[in-house]
Amino acid sequence: MGSPSPPGAPSRRLPPEAESVALARRFVRSVLDDVRPESAYTAELLVGELVTNAVIHARTEIETQVWTTEGQVHVRVSDRRPDRGLVPHERHPYACTGRGLSLVEELSTSHGVHSSGDRKTVWFEVWPEAPAPPASAWETVAPAERTVTVALNDVPYALYWAAQQQWEGLLRELILAPSVAGRAGVTPDELVVAQDTSNIISASMTAAVEQETPDSSTLSLLVAFPVDAAPAVLTLHAVLEAADEAAQQGSLLILPTLPQIRAFRHWLLDQIVGQLSGRHPTAWTLVPATPGATPTELYPWDASDIEASSVPTIAADDGNRIIAVSASAASLLGWQAHDLVGRRLTVLMPDHLRKRHTAAFTSLLLTGRPRILGRSIPVPALHKDGRLIPIRLHIQTQEAIDGRTVFVAQLTARTAPPAPPPAPSPGLHRTRPAPGPVQLPSTTKKAKPESYQRASPEWLSLFAGTGRALNSTLSVEEGLRRVCHVLTRWLADWCAVDLVDETGQVERVCVVHRDPEVQVAGVHLGKLPPVSRSTRGPLPRVLRGAGPLLVTDLPRLGKPHNPLDVRQMELVEQFGGRSAVMAPLRSAHREVLGALTLVRVQDGQPFTKEDILPIAELVRSIALGVDSARLHGHNQSTAAHLQRALLPELPRIGHLELSARYVPSNATAEVGGDWYDAFTLPGGDTVLVIGDVSGHDLRAAVAMSGLRNMLRGLAVDGHEPPGDVLRRLDLANHTLNPHATTTATCAYAVVKGPAEGPWHLHHSSAGHLPPLLTTQDGDTRYLNTGRGLLIGLDPDLPRASTCDPLPPHSTLLLFTDGLIERRGESLDEAMARLGRHAAKHARAPLNAFCDELIIKFGADTTDDIALLALRPTPPA
Repeated sequence: MGSPSPPGAPSRRLPPEAESVALARRFVRSVLDDVRPESAYTAELLVGELVTNAVIHARTEIETQVWTTEGQVHVRVSDRRPDRGLVPHERHPYACTGRGLSLVEELSTSHGVHSSGDRKTVWFEVWPEAPAPPASAWETVAPAERTVTVALNDVPYALYWAAQQQWEGLLRELILAPSVAGRAGVTPDELVVAQDTSNIISASMTAAVEQETPDSSTLSLLVAFPVDAAPAVLTLHAVLEAADEAAQQGSLLILPTLPQIRAFRHWLLDQIVGQLSGRHPTAWTLVPATPGATPTELYPWDASDIEASSVPTIAADDGNRIIAVSASAASLLGWQAHDLVGRRLTVLMPDHLRKRHTAAFTSLLLTGRPRILGRSIPVPALHKDGRLIPIRLHIQTQEAIDGRTVFVAQLTARTAPPAPPPAPSPGLHRTRPAPGPVQLPSTTKKAKPESYQRASPEWLSLFAGTGRALNSTLSVEEGLRRVCHVLTRWLADWCAVDLVDETGQVERVCVVHRDPEVQVAGVHLGKLPPVSRSTRGPLPRVLRGAGPLLVTDLPRLGKPHNPLDVRQMELVEQFGGRSAVMAPLRSAHREVLGALTLVRVQDGQPFTKEDILPIAELVRSIALGVDSARLHGHNQSTAAHLQRALLPELPRIGHLELSARYVPSNATAEVGGDWYDAFTLPGGDTVLVIGDVSGHDLRAAVAMSGLRNMLRGLAVDGHEPPGDVLRRLDLANHTLNPHATTTATCAYAVVKGPAEGPWHLHHSSAGHLPPLLTTQDGDTRYLNTGRGLLIGLDPDLPRASTCDPLPPHSTLLLFTDGLIERRGESLDEAMARLGRHAAKHARAPLNAFCDELIIKFGADTTDDIALLALRPTPPA
């Protein structure tokens, strides 16, 4: 307990109130008046931290004792709660709570805690010199109550750490603002119960983590909780919900909880209450997806993942500043990656979207309510040279081991696949130094051998060998089979790879044994039973995103199991197995592509916890190779190139401003049957076309290409009314493709009038949605006349033409049904909603008008969107 206190050492008794913190600091300052200022300042700071802890956690009378011996400062802070042991936190630079004991560790010469009788005493010493001090450690006190073990499966530790910090901050603010707690409906007794329960959970979780793999970011924990803790945990849950609501209203000096942290907190508390009440555990990986944090995304954020990603990716902090950039994202937007780090995200946005972004980002932080997290939003990005790049933006949040929440944005070009990142060169700057391996807080670490990068040259050969094997063939399955041959030579007796296809079906693509004489029966390959919520073995957990998992007791046949586990056990029965490592194969988008299983048969050399980290890194490199190979296969299709070729360059006409957008479906490939066109006829009139061929595949794109080219030729060839042009198009299509069953909608319009006006729109529709006309004053109406049957139904029917005036500065919008049609909503409601939004932005610049429509209606669309807008503007 440090040096014994001398008789008559100065002491002060303080009530458990917030004002006691300042009183304790003043008391220490008065006692240490003749001590070196540096030592006195340090002691004053640390006693403030310890008294704050006693006020919040102990809530009993506090006694502070201070004395000096030969310039050495000795401080004791005692409370009357010996049953509540200390829970030291990792000193995360971004943590909002839990710094007190870390400061004592950092600044004091020695420190400790001692419990005896009816009191607990936390002590520290500050010496002017720094000789070797006595050994310092925090003594933890085990709870005396009877306990029940709660199984918490597949816990992403970084997310737990963030959730714990958040709820401790909420409780602290309620304790220090009792009037706010009262307005939130939280009684003093409830707040006491919530604080004590939070301490119990933190202590129990810390003790459980100390028993787990130190370098695994996903843990399955067996945590001991008091047997009667369920009512108190429910009280904690209710208090935290009330505190969150108060934070959203700005009544507390802490930001409200973000969605993924709130979802995890709900799961954790529900698991504790449920299992204490006798329910079976439910893994975090079985929780339904929440915005910005799907259960498959269990790894903590790591800047090296961003920098190495082949998908254009940018990470930003909660100050809206860029902290990591992939080379592919920098290339897409015309920057060097290191030039973007430190800048605000708004540097990559056009002017008319910057205020919107800032408002939405601020709203998320202040309310905890997401608008676009986890959704795919079509927006324009600003290239460094001023061009607008049409992209899809997908933003998610991830927790970092250092305590931060970061915002990770993936950018997908809407009209072309992302360019591959440039090859590294000696002069290439990284956005930050490459980090070391992900590690849990130091309070949970155990001694482990020297880093595998330096200690084992064989690992480098293994990385190189698997890379060569995967890249030696264009077939993903063949590449993985060759990878397994490398792994069985170096690392395992046998291994298996299972892949998840686009429908979620799992297929075992290869099983390879070290002994070439061992034959793998065909029954082991092929489709596997589905991964359902009831499948709880190690392989289903990995396929849901957990791991890597160390399995030291492989299950055997003979007990009732689900079909997927039975298939796995059949392999073990045939090939043997004493230990295994199962790891998920993750794409650059963090999606689980499949699982790799490595098995050792010998008893003498089983897999151990020390193998987890290098295997995790190895599997990550293999998974990125699989992801790249799959993307390469998709990109071999000519569909995307065809789509780009069919998007025309809009004509430049002085008195007619034109703007267009094309957004491929978020659920299909970047190709479809939607198209727009605009060109000038020989006489000076301007043609506007929009259409939609049925289907969302290459066939639809080819049919659309034929119709587009025929329509261009027919329009230029003659000067017929729009209805006659569409009739001739239908007839030509039927003549040239007599057996085609494809149908299409099309709106054809011709703008006539001199540069100074007036202008008239002559138009006809083949089953297409009517154009929307919005005046400068915000009046809207649909041009419903001139409608006829779809192309491909009856080429002999005559088609009507009609004419409508185009007022100066009005906006004419032609669009496909993907812009407005939504499941469960009538077409009339959808068109009315579009009209209201168009009226709202009637005076916006035409490009901004189109962007606002795409942002409003283009998120998560399951259909392609094409729109074409025209605005007649008389000369000044």
